[in-house]
Amino acid sequence: MKNWYENFTAQPHQPFFANGIIAFILFTGLIFAVYGGFLNINAGIFDFHAYIFIFVVFIQFFLGFLFVVFPRFLMQAVIEPRVYMAHFWGYFFVTYAFLLSFLLGFGFDVLLVLNLLVQIFSFKLLFDIHKRSIIANKHDTKWVLIGFGCGLIFNAIFILSKFIPSLTNFAINGGFYIFLFIIVFAISQRMVPFFTSVKVQGYVIKRTENFMPILFGLLFLRVVVLSFFSAKFLLLTDIALFVLFVREFYIWRLPIFKTSAIMWVLYLSLYWIPVGFAISILEGINDLLSLGFVFEKTSLHTFAIGYFLTILIGFGTRVVLGHSGQTPHADAFTTAIFVFIQVVVFARLFAGFSLNFSLDYNFFINFSAVLMLIALLVWSARYLPILIKGFKPKP
Repeated sequence: MKNWYENFTAQPHQPFFANGIIAFILFTGLIFAVYGGFLNINAGIFDFHAYIFIFVVFIQFFLGFLFVVFPRFLMQAVIEPRVYMAHFWGYFFVTYAFLLSFLLGFGFDVLLVLNLLVQIFSFKLLFDIHKRSIIANKHDTKWVLIGFGCGLIFNAIFILSKFIPSLTNFAINGGFYIFLFIIVFAISQRMVPFFTSVKVQGYVIKRTENFMPILFGLLFLRVVVLSFFSAKFLLLTDIALFVLFVREFYIWRLPIFKTSAIMWVLYLSLYWIPVGFAISILEGINDLLSLGFVFEKTSLHTFAIGYFLTILIGFGTRVVLGHSGQTPHADAFTTAIFVFIQVVVFARLFAGFSLNFSLDYNFFINFSAVLMLIALLVWSARYLPILIKGFKPKP
């Protein structure tokens, strides 16, 4: 038992990824149970869906990754297991305490404060590593910290929204776009071109130097407009974001047809970003012209499932294999999972649009949730045992 625990806790991604995927499955199952009418809970959708996935589930995956790469990026000593495991147990506790709070109907507000405190300690750990480093280029880690720091603010605003409900949309939108989106893309724009340069001979990394500040400014403007104004006022911001990403990805020139599945799944996730903003542009035109077409939360779920989930599974597969002494690769089984996740994206988008065709919205939401559960369970069947077994690299 002692040897197992040492192996399991030897690398940060192992406990964080394992708990993250289990939490992802459980809370997706909770959504299915609620929408399917199998379970009644005394909580709103902002609580058990939006807040949980933004501030509890997704962040565990990326912290597991950041606790590995932050010291490497900044040429600092690795984080000791006793340090990151203290953080892990905090997230572990709040994850299942939140789940119990929904099932039992009490304690949610107290857990909000506890979750914020745990994230403050995680931010401080990463900030201290960043501060100690004397390397010249700390651009990427700076933007991860900016996103994380803003996440703490929007997390606190969500707590405040329990007393001032008009702040709820601002807290959730800010958490999604300024917290998650900024962190995920800050990692993506560092790692995807780097992986490509390693795998594809002759590939040269090219990035726009001031991309992240422009992105941050436009996303912050988007959050303000989305939270307090009509969608039609998003039109100019979304056009700017669409052009920004199309131009940037053109500069990157990712060789999607020259790489294996373990690489092109990362590229595919990125291409969902301009698709999401294109959908939002259509929504803005629809509102401007009062056409009456319902978009529901289609653009948001394009980012959440198409971008976040796809790149999470892509990165996760690569990290799980690469850090367990195996060569990162995607066989036919894993490639099928990558493709199936794209089916999940289309199913969720169709569920949103189904409102326009007098179709059963709840059925299609539940259908997309079931597909999501299948994708997560199948991926977990292959990779969760590797995480739980653990791997301790040789010194």
